[in-house]
Amino acid sequence: MPQPAEPADARHLIWSRQPQLRRPIIVAAFEGWNDAGDAASTAVRHLRDRLGARPFASVDPEVFFDFTSTRPIVEIDENDTRLIRWPSIEVCATDDRDGLEVITLLGIEPQLRWRTFCNEIVDLARATNAHLVLTLGALLAEVAHTRPTSVFGTSYDEHLALQLGLEPSRYEGPTGIIGVLHNYCIEAGIPSASLWAGVPSYVPGATSPKAALALVNRVGEFLGTTVPSIDLEIASAAYERQVTRLVGEDEETALYVQQLESRFDNGDDDDDDDDDDEIDPEIDAESFVEQVEQFLRNQHD
Repeated sequence: MPQPAEPADARHLIWSRQPQLRRPIIVAAFEGWNDAGDAASTAVRHLRDRLGARPFASVDPEVFFDFTSTRPIVEIDENDTRLIRWPSIEVCATDDRDGLEVITLLGIEPQLRWRTFCNEIVDLARATNAHLVLTLGALLAEVAHTRPTSVFGTSYDEHLALQLGLEPSRYEGPTGIIGVLHNYCIEAGIPSASLWAGVPSYVPGATSPKAALALVNRVGEFLGTTVPSIDLEIASAAYERQVTRLVGEDEETALYVQQLESRFDNGDDDDDDDDDDEIDPEIDAESFVEQVEQFLRNQHD
């Protein structure tokens, strides 16, 4: 097997093989700060598995993680051998199935050396000739779990935002690795965009398969394909039932949810497109942007 054509200065991205790709799209999510309800990481994990992406590289955890904050895990395998599982960021790629070229980047948000990390991802994009870096995020927002999940797209590239129907980003304030990565992509001349899903603020600790499903569907639009998602659909229905039951046990929360439902319903009267209800915005774009920005600022406090 030929050795992967690694970038000359890639010191912390460890390649195991060279994927046969022409112009892939990189889809990335990071567990932690920008992953409310685990929605973004769940979405990328689902895309990786359903599209058949296979590992071809990984990031050296020694460089980017504080192991006293994100500790390694001890495991015992089937042969009773003791193993250490380190925090990781895995890079996978499809095998050009039906012309679908996707690289998934998934792992815990790095805690150290963000500039070095972002340079590694820029080098990855250049080495694979990626034509777009698409990051996924999720935030706690004033949205109802009983209504379609909001997915909002932004880009720091005004031309790309116009081309893809996204909002140009004007955000100022604290940021996660996603914001830093986009800045490095801009400086490198690599197109980049971000998709955000809204997770109900009154269930902050629950994993949200519904928000993950909405992100998967929106990424499918970018890719021009439909991603099989029956498992997420089943999980989303169960999630909605469970949250509805819990909300019904608290009168104050139930009233709050009714207000959110009413706001969505009143704002949706003029929407003639009812076919794509997984990604129709339940709040207007400007309001969602404000919530994204306020969420990021609050995370800093």
